[in-house]
Amino acid sequence: MVSLACAEDSRFEASRLEAGPGVSYSIDTVERLKARPLYFLIGADAFADLRSWHRWEDLVKAVSFIVVSRPGARYDIPPGAHVERLEDVSLAISSSEIRQELAAGSASPNVPPAVAQYIRDHKLYGDTRR
Repeated sequence: MVSLACAEDSRFEASRLEAGPGVSYSIDTVERLKARPLYFLIGADAFADLRSWHRWEDLVKAVSFIVVSRPGARYDIPPGAHVERLEDVSLAISSSEIRQELAAGSASPNVPPAVAQYIRDHKLYGDTRR
């Protein structure tokens, strides 16, 4: 889906770093990268669920988070986490809301058309329309 989205804008190129069979966990990707310091850009809604992630404690030790937040968004910062808040980005919708729209069968205007078609074709996020 990233490749489809990037094909619509030549300023971006999809990374193959997480390509391959099986589940890809963020900590595995971080451990493959050798650059330091390493920053992890994440939305506040996803960051609020960080403690449910695979090896989240190791991820907290390995990166500095840049948390993109909306007005009124609340989240706890796990002990030892280094967090920079990016609060002046005005986005009308979150990735969680986009997934909910797609699961409900709605065509999200926040998803490139080729990606929306891929989601429908592969029945992802609970979208069973054809």
